[in-house]
Amino acid sequence: MQAKMTVNRNFEISKVDPRIYGSFVEHLGRCVYNGIYEPGHPSADAMGFRADVKQLVKELNVPIIRYPGGNFVSGYNWEDSIGPREQRPTRLDLAWKTIDNNEVGLHEFVGWAKEVNAEVNMAINLGTRGVDAARNIVEYCNHKSGSYWSDLRRKNGAEEPFKIKTWCLGNEMDGPWQIGHKTADEYGRLAVESAKVMKWVDDSIELVACGSSTIDMPTFATWEATVLDHTYDHVDYLSLHRYYGNQKNDLKSYLAKSVDMDNFIKSVVAICDYIKAKKRSKKTLMLSFDEWNVWYHSHQKDSKNEPWQQAPHLLEDVYNFEDALLVGCLLITLIKNSDRVKIACMAQLVNVIAPIMTETGGEAWRQTIFYPLMHTAVNGHGTVLMPLLDCPKYDCEEFSQVPYVETIAVYNQDESEVVIFAVNRSENEHVEFDMSLQGFVPTGVTCTQLCGFDIKQTNTKNSRDVVTTANNEVKLDGNNVAAVLKPLSWNMIKVAVQG
Repeated sequence: MQAKMTVNRNFEISKVDPRIYGSFVEHLGRCVYNGIYEPGHPSADAMGFRADVKQLVKELNVPIIRYPGGNFVSGYNWEDSIGPREQRPTRLDLAWKTIDNNEVGLHEFVGWAKEVNAEVNMAINLGTRGVDAARNIVEYCNHKSGSYWSDLRRKNGAEEPFKIKTWCLGNEMDGPWQIGHKTADEYGRLAVESAKVMKWVDDSIELVACGSSTIDMPTFATWEATVLDHTYDHVDYLSLHRYYGNQKNDLKSYLAKSVDMDNFIKSVVAICDYIKAKKRSKKTLMLSFDEWNVWYHSHQKDSKNEPWQQAPHLLEDVYNFEDALLVGCLLITLIKNSDRVKIACMAQLVNVIAPIMTETGGEAWRQTIFYPLMHTAVNGHGTVLMPLLDCPKYDCEEFSQVPYVETIAVYNQDESEVVIFAVNRSENEHVEFDMSLQGFVPTGVTCTQLCGFDIKQTNTKNSRDVVTTANNEVKLDGNNVAAVLKPLSWNMIKVAVQG
């Protein structure tokens, strides 16, 4: 099979916002407790955070982390998480039917995020709380001094403000499962009033309004339009959430689910631009795809979980090789839409539907999906180039005219390189992939590939790093690059170019 991609230095989509490679930490299962935080672990630091986990998070180059939820945030009293640990209350988390003792709180998480070189994307509770709590937490985190909440922060050990820039106005408020579920009008009114006072406290912050929790919601589109009618002038982003699974064990349809993500993004863009036109606004609203991943492996096990445990094993999907291929396709889709998607958070970071897994008291390791996220987060920076792709296509149960090759190119002027990410969706055919880089003078090329594994192969504590990357041969002829994409493969091709 043959495929050809042409990119031109002058034909750009957008600059990549590094936050597109973000992640998500929720007080859910073992993400925080016995995940990033485990006092008594051999690698634990003085604050109780695991050094081995921190090292893997740094390896992923995560630029921003959404916190503390998720469904958890809709019942969260942020004031419970500050002050002396021994005085913090233990609460029932109704979202996941677990117990949280607030041992890891706001100060601890902000400090940990700084250590792993990540910004905090703070979510506020618009389920059981509202305008007053919203303004107070911004004052606590971002006001320098001289007020009740800022001086309390200083008393609690943080002289300087946290300077949290990005804030989520609640979580999935369209969902009947959400604590404090609201109609679009109810949420829109609360969100806009909260947004106003938050920006009155700190006009430098950015705000994310809740879009639909999934495109499958019966209120989808109407929800977005109604919420934006209220909030458009006061927010900077609208959120999208979407999870994928291979419940039917249909590989062709599964690897094509990035088509669904692309359609979802374009639909939400259309709604945002409709409200822009309706309001005669000059502002273009951007998107925050702040929950996305593969999630389905753990459903049956989670249904049998006993309630009211501390840090139970929840949502611990063990990812296989086919999941890594889909995640690669989804990352490429986010990059392709970088003109409107400025923030994206893979849910979640550790143990809970995560690229990193840990054993309590034991090792930490990379799941299969770790590799495409790491490759893009480390190397996918610069300007996204408009691809012209000539490639055979296939039809499947859910989609039609799906290209066998999913690909995108990013020009990093600072590093003098063009980085091409590509997935070969074919189960049994190699793809002779020719890339024409117009307007560039290539000087060298390398290719890293994830391929050759059984589609159900996993990385576990007993077989860590079985699914891992290797180098692949790639040829350079003038401004043309040629590589053979093996069947079912994730590929990163780095082309050094003259500046």
